[in-house]
Amino acid sequence: MREARERGWDELDFILVSGDAYVDHPSFGTALIARQLENLRFRIGVIPQPDWKNVEDFTILGRPRLAFLVTAGNLDSMVNHYTAAKKRRREDSYSPGGAGGLRPDRACIVYTSMVRQAYKGVPVILGGIEASLRRLSHYDYWTDKVRRSVLLDAKADLIIYGMGEKPMTEVAEELKNGVPIREITTVRGTVWKTRSVEGVDECALLPPFEAVSAEKKTFAESFQSRMTNQDPITGKPLAEQYGDWYVVQNPPSPPLSKNEMDRIYGLPFTRKAHPAYDSHGGVPALREVSFSITSGRGCFGGCSFCSLAFHQGKHISVRSDESILSEAKLFTKDPAFKGNIHDVGGPTANFHCSPCGKSDTKGICSHKQCLAPVPCPSLRPDHTAYGELLKKLRGLPGIKRVFIRSGIRYDYLLADIQRDGGSGDRFFRDLVRYHVSGQLKVAPEHASKKVLDAMGKPGIHVFQEFAEKFSQLNRDSGKKQYIIPYFISAHPGSGLDEAVELALFLKDFGFIPDQVQEFYPTPGTISTCMYHTGLDPRTMEPIYVPRGTEERAMQKALLHFHKPENRRLVKKALLKAGREDLIGRNGLIR
Repeated sequence: MREARERGWDELDFILVSGDAYVDHPSFGTALIARQLENLRFRIGVIPQPDWKNVEDFTILGRPRLAFLVTAGNLDSMVNHYTAAKKRRREDSYSPGGAGGLRPDRACIVYTSMVRQAYKGVPVILGGIEASLRRLSHYDYWTDKVRRSVLLDAKADLIIYGMGEKPMTEVAEELKNGVPIREITTVRGTVWKTRSVEGVDECALLPPFEAVSAEKKTFAESFQSRMTNQDPITGKPLAEQYGDWYVVQNPPSPPLSKNEMDRIYGLPFTRKAHPAYDSHGGVPALREVSFSITSGRGCFGGCSFCSLAFHQGKHISVRSDESILSEAKLFTKDPAFKGNIHDVGGPTANFHCSPCGKSDTKGICSHKQCLAPVPCPSLRPDHTAYGELLKKLRGLPGIKRVFIRSGIRYDYLLADIQRDGGSGDRFFRDLVRYHVSGQLKVAPEHASKKVLDAMGKPGIHVFQEFAEKFSQLNRDSGKKQYIIPYFISAHPGSGLDEAVELALFLKDFGFIPDQVQEFYPTPGTISTCMYHTGLDPRTMEPIYVPRGTEERAMQKALLHFHKPENRRLVKKALLKAGREDLIGRNGLIR
């Protein structure tokens, strides 16, 4: 409480409990919410990474006047702790010095339990990615079961899901005005519980928990209903029954306006980790983003394995050029800044405007994708504003280079190049000339059409076209820069035949990936629904799912067929797939 007393505070309005070390940077959700509430004149304290076995750690700041805010941190605690093979990770980049073991599994549940032990009757509000993606029933990969809403399992009072600044502001004002937490039921972007859904306008009833946990087809049908109602313009309230209780999800909070984005990112972040971590070498997660700029939020890319649609949403929110330039100018005053901006982007860097003229008023389509399997005829790809922003940043005194590392959708860029009067060609040339630091990371993810369709990605020929254009532009500019493509093994839809197809593509393409991402079924994704149910929730058609440690290992090994240590698994996979022809001098292995 020393820092609070220095401000003249003898009591805090909110106490935020986080699974991350405290980093006062806008890339960290805890800092965003803390600064937002501080700006609204609320007194807020943060307890980062408390000892969850010691209740006294949760009393260090006293009893908050209004509520405890609980988050697992920037990552789901289970994803933070375990690999796709369910092996325990040794390091945690969101902890001081990268030390592991400083947060519990299922942090939202554990932290709330400790708060309840410390103080009876204080409202507890959950937020962050873990609570957001577990807000209704969800498949849990680590137990291979469907779990209840984390609101019930944690015994919390409310969930704020998605990017929480706007709903958090509304909830905070309600609490300040004396409204009991149980009566805060209409704020968009929140999840609450009730004994009856009578009076909830236009409420859509999902199948009850008993049904979705018992029947995989019912789970897939429920998941499809959630996807249909995920847009802030068209979405309806959803209710899921758990015995005598209902968990109600209000429609998503509207995307932030440009002025709201500017206001939030203009708050006085120090952009540093708390000085208490200096002796540990700081917090590793800060290094990648220390001199990076968030230019926007949201993604309409529609990748099945990505949870962004259920968290940030598909609508694009961007900051003004003035706001971004002001942040870049602050970099030049930092002694540690070497003149290079590491990234300017968001979930997808080159999504800097709405996908089409309809989305802002009628919502993003729930029955089709903007880009896959081919771009929608209504898509209006445009790189003009983003290109101009990058040009302005390049021209600032003290800025040497401006890189793009958050990834681009190459199919969106090619669609702009092919559009009459499009800005894509000019942007592509500038990208190659100014914004690649030797390697450009893109994500074709697979080579098989069957798998790419399941992933919501374009055909591999689109990547090949992009790669050819990239190489040509590099030759034209006299540069030697390379594409680093990312691939996923063992995704739903991929059998051994498809895995062999991908291995052959890599061999023909002449690229051997350093790292391969094994598909990781995490809450809130279409792909995870496929993994659990064996059904594509968009069509309700059966889909093959590679299961078991051995098959997943064989598919991963095929992507690293050149490694001697993988030869046994690769040979076994090829024999099982009936591809003995690929064993020998001109095959994948000798």
